[in-house]
Amino acid sequence: MSILNLSGIFPPLPASFDEEENLSPEKIRFNIQSLSRYDLSGILVLGSNGEQVMLSEAEKHEAVAAAREAMPPGKLLLAGTGGQSTRETIRLTMDAASAGADAVLVISPSYYRGQMSDQALVRHYHAVADASPVPVVVYNMPANTGIDMTAQAIIQMAGHPNIIGLKESGGNVVKMGEVLHATAGDFQILAGGAGFLLPALATGAAGGILALANIAPAHCLEIYKSFLAGEMEHARRMQHAAIALNAAVTSRWGVPALKRAMDHLGLYGGPVRRPLLPVSEQIGREIVEMVNDKGIMAFKNI
Repeated sequence: MSILNLSGIFPPLPASFDEEENLSPEKIRFNIQSLSRYDLSGILVLGSNGEQVMLSEAEKHEAVAAAREAMPPGKLLLAGTGGQSTRETIRLTMDAASAGADAVLVISPSYYRGQMSDQALVRHYHAVADASPVPVVVYNMPANTGIDMTAQAIIQMAGHPNIIGLKESGGNVVKMGEVLHATAGDFQILAGGAGFLLPALATGAAGGILALANIAPAHCLEIYKSFLAGEMEHARRMQHAAIALNAAVTSRWGVPALKRAMDHLGLYGGPVRRPLLPVSEQIGREIVEMVNDKGIMAFKNI
């Protein structure tokens, strides 16, 4: 069985809500059609930027189905399906596959984080992979879960034939290298942030799932393609230019800031779902200034 190729850049698309906070499949399709003008490898829906934890199971299915309708041929649709129990995660995974996901991204359970030992997490992921009709990508997101999965646990997970990769959002390139060395090239790692995309690529990552790719897809692709071409000085300049804006729409102000930037650029950001709050006018102006910076290759309707 051939392994799904995760090489390249994937934007983790925010969920699209109308002014009453209802899911808007039409706006999801609009954003995917707009971003698909770039040479992206695919799209992730229902990730952390996709407000996955805010959606009902019916809305999750609707979001994946809407995304599937808009995906161009040859591009991958990834869907986040992590739940707090193994049973829930399997159910969400099977539902996402039925709605058209090519692979699923599974964040670790975290409510009982004190009991999420390596053994518990490996058993969880192996059970999900056993049941999943599509390939599974492990999602390590310590900023949100409070759990930073060990290299040893990830290496054990990678031994399952239906677990094909890892989205590493902790930024630990040493861990990435350790996992890649132990898995002998059969396991694919995706950087979970544009702030460390180039170091991750240099360590052996296949690409990235990057919030910044929603608003600066050409910039993220330039880092990736310059690295592949051996143009390291240019790749470094592009990497350095990305750091401030990437931080603004991730660790600094998060999803509300990303949506504000998307609205500014002619994509659909729209409201966040409460209890999240929109950014203030002052922060909104700062975001617009960063997006307009001449060092950033922001989204354009090419």
